Amino acid sequence: MPPDAHFQPADSSPRQAAWAGARATLPLIVGAIPFGILFGTLAVPSGLSVGATLAMSLFVFAGSAQFIALGLLASGVGVGVIIATTFVVNLRHLLYAAALVERVKDLPQRWRIPMAFWLTDETFAAVSSRLLQEKADPYAHWFYLGSALAMYGNWQLCTWLGLGLGELFPDMTGWGLDFAMSVTFIGMVTPYLRSRPMWLCVVTAGAMALATWDLPHKLGLIVAALSGIALGYASHRLLQYKEVA
Repeated sequence: MPPDAHFQPADSSPRQAAWAGARATLPLIVGAIPFGILFGTLAVPSGLSVGATLAMSLFVFAGSAQFIALGLLASGVGVGVIIATTFVVNLRHLLYAAALVERVKDLPQRWRIPMAFWLTDETFAAVSSRLLQEKADPYAHWFYLGSALAMYGNWQLCTWLGLGLGELFPDMTGWGLDFAMSVTFIGMVTPYLRSRPMWLCVVTAGAMALATWDLPHKLGLIVAALSGIALGYASHRLLQYKEVA
């Protein structure tokens, strides 16, 4: 009998799996709503047209990168600097991709390409526990699709709302809406704090992020991420060694 013979997926059809993915992502969507609206309100004053703002959300779909691009655009820097900076900031997605690659490598290109485009912090947090499980799950990619489409649709809608509300309430940028995203990220990390290596990873990354805050082009985020991963993984291997010994 194969090792996954007793595994029964939670969903009996692709549609059910997609809906389950959307529902799992809903709490994170709530936290992202103010962030998306804030982007829409800032875009036009930063120098983007309405069409360019909508196109950025449609074809870039990366909240932090879009905000950084707006700041650089408002400062008058060149396109090359904007592209390079947003590339560095989004390098964290390589870590997400590396974690998921073993589970999606057998899927056809028509699945892997949109999954790569729709890979966000929120979707990774919502689907990782299901995609990274040891047992086979024939509908895991449909679960991912439901989560990704929910986040993508929410981001487009919030961009539209931000463009409209920005004209009605020009002072919205001072309302502190960006704080909601910090709360969302804390909510994504907290469920994983179940072991000493995870705590070490998070504390190290947080400390390094503060220590390297002044590095240009947000390089401190990359330093913090790599430091946290390195120490967390080393602690995990040390615990494994002690268990074997």
